[in-house]
Amino acid sequence: MGALFSTRVLHNFVDTTRNPLNAVDFRALVDYLDTFLRIREVPDYGNAVNGLQVHCGRGEVRRIAVAVDAVQHTVDAAVRQGADLLLVHHGLFWDGNQPVTGRRYRRLKALLDADVGLYAAHLPLDVHPEVGNNAVLARELGVQIRGAFGEYRGAPLGVWGEIDIRREALCARLDALLGGHVKMVPGGPERVRTVGVITGGAGGETAAAARMGLDAFVSGEGAHHNFFDAEEGGVNLLLGGHYATETFGVRSLGRHLEQQFGIEWSFIDHPTGL
Repeated sequence: MGALFSTRVLHNFVDTTRNPLNAVDFRALVDYLDTFLRIREVPDYGNAVNGLQVHCGRGEVRRIAVAVDAVQHTVDAAVRQGADLLLVHHGLFWDGNQPVTGRRYRRLKALLDADVGLYAAHLPLDVHPEVGNNAVLARELGVQIRGAFGEYRGAPLGVWGEIDIRREALCARLDALLGGHVKMVPGGPERVRTVGVITGGAGGETAAAARMGLDAFVSGEGAHHNFFDAEEGGVNLLLGGHYATETFGVRSLGRHLEQQFGIEWSFIDHPTGL
């Protein structure tokens, strides 16, 4: 279903926005992202404010930067790189309806002074079947995706699939992919044949993984009690870090836009270690 959806969207947009200068009309690109990522269809937390968060007045986009978080470091890097648009997973407004002072003022001022637009996609990017964090990480791990796992407000959240690997080898493979230490709670079978993946702060879905009978569950971070959810639920829980597990979506989206529109892109890495 995801592949058919992507093909239809590309047919509608590519011919009208691409040109020999590899510049894309700004409004057309935003419309494309809204449709491709299903921004208005995927439910999310209110403060995610998915979609265009800061307008770009240049009228066209030749270069984009992608990052996990819209913070001062990534904003400043996007400005230095001459990006017209910064695409992020976590946008500017997670702290809610707040005055434009302090760090919010500084971030916005840097974007507005340089006329750099900002676009955010939280759960719409997590769940996307082609470029989403969950699907891409699962495929990189060698998981054959079989269906959806977990839900948020009635919508599918993560993916699950099949693999045949020892749990220690799965942990080592995830560690190599993320470039950092993975915490494993060995609560399930030594031989892993089914795996669920929900990136970021989804450790709370460990109990759901147990109810589904999965051998292992991969996420970014969890709470103290998720250890016991795994231990007593018979699930191998692998936590690779919130940031580390969520770099896959923005990078895949950058590659996708380069392939479809010829736009130059760069990934701004600002790991938190969390």
